[in-house]
Amino acid sequence: MNIAVLGAGSWGTTLAVLLAKKGNQVRLWAHRPEFAAMLDAERENRRYLNGVHFPQNLQIAFHLRELVSWSEMIVTAVPSQALRETLIGFFDLSLEGKILVNVAKGIEIGTGKRMSEVLLEVIPGLLPFQVVALYGPSHAEEVSKEQPTTVVASSPSLATAEKVQEVFHTSMFRVYVNTDIIGVEIAGSVKNIIAIAAGISDGIGFGDNAKAAIITRGMAEISRLCIKLGGDAVTISGLAGIGDLVVTCLSRHSRNRYVGEEIGRGRSLDEVISQMNMVAEGVHSSKAVYELSRAVGVDMPITRAVYEMLFEAKPVQQAILDLMTREPKQERD
Repeated sequence: MNIAVLGAGSWGTTLAVLLAKKGNQVRLWAHRPEFAAMLDAERENRRYLNGVHFPQNLQIAFHLRELVSWSEMIVTAVPSQALRETLIGFFDLSLEGKILVNVAKGIEIGTGKRMSEVLLEVIPGLLPFQVVALYGPSHAEEVSKEQPTTVVASSPSLATAEKVQEVFHTSMFRVYVNTDIIGVEIAGSVKNIIAIAAGISDGIGFGDNAKAAIITRGMAEISRLCIKLGGDAVTISGLAGIGDLVVTCLSRHSRNRYVGEEIGRGRSLDEVISQMNMVAEGVHSSKAVYELSRAVGVDMPITRAVYEMLFEAKPVQQAILDLMTREPKQERD
């Protein structure tokens, strides 16, 4: 199969290598031409995934429109806030018969749209059954080393999800399927915000009790928003929900947890972000999800606290005090 991977960060590169090792013809596209030229010359991504060499059937693409026309399957691995801009580069091309697999996790700022909604809005003629979200607990650092990983491919069309399952599934990369793309995308987006909160807890020096509370009550927030938007609460107990939430809140590979940890230690957001070479999606999602939760009337106190700390300079200790002194409630509210 001819597969285009759009986005040459660590995750896009990892998936491109995985798909090439399965025998597909894969072409990887980078937004910056100079970076694409570097990848082509060095045959590895030393900036984001050092030491992982490209198979012979993985090539670098320099022309987006030609790449899209050539492909049978398109994997969108650009940062969530850059997805719309990337799609505009080929929105007028026919995508009939092609499958689009999005792996970027986030909610678009300003519109409150999930990534599948952005795809369907920007590309005329694209149908929901052509779109799949591939989400789950899957740090590129481990997948690239062929360590055991499980993810979920979700689409309104079970047949399309199963096709993606077939294409991506390996002995060390196990792919499940479901049809609740709303729940999968909400879970995969909000968990990054909860991971920032978990990192802040670590940075302050709080213990396991606090971390467990953040993860558990974070799940409650994800579930409430999922149900409100038409998703299935059962999804939150799956790979895109609790699976991805746990790994993002606990892992040393988690960029979102790292951002939170540094904030908890007293550094400013601008200072932390300026010293990172990869995107922490939870920073942008905290703004988008906070605005979305207000628009649809869903109570998300942890999300609100993270937003206030990141964008309104609310002191960390005050944000924690406000969370802990909220009016007592029943657990199942």
